[in-house]
Amino acid sequence: MKIKQSISGFKSFIMKGNVLDLAVGVIIGAAFGKIVSSLVNDVIMPVIGLVTGNINFTDLRIIFKPADEITKEVALRYGAFIQTCVDFLLIALCIYLFIKFIERFRRKKEEEAPPAPVPTHTEELLEEIRDLLKDKK
Repeated sequence: MKIKQSISGFKSFIMKGNVLDLAVGVIIGAAFGKIVSSLVNDVIMPVIGLVTGNINFTDLRIIFKPADEITKEVALRYGAFIQTCVDFLLIALCIYLFIKFIERFRRKKEEEAPPAPVPTHTEELLEEIRDLLKDKK
């Protein structure tokens, strides 16, 4: 009996609108993240590399102890950190520009919406009568 109630409760929880909306948002967000990452890695970074002379930040490091036959290299890889920060800034910029584009598109759509209809004389009289009846109560 309790198992059926638990399954029923779980089923109703999963089918709630906000859970489904969240799932769709996560899936769309993951897909959009791939698009933005591709834009940064495949379009923007090659141009930046061309301008900066193909400097590869990820190779920049300070070696504390070189690798030998037994241990790996011990190094402070500050270049990878710089590259990650640059990637973050570029991705944030792309998302900002995309949101601005969508907001502009929405604003144009709202401006194109037809104005609210002007009430007729009969409708105005009916509203006045309604208001007078409310006041009498």
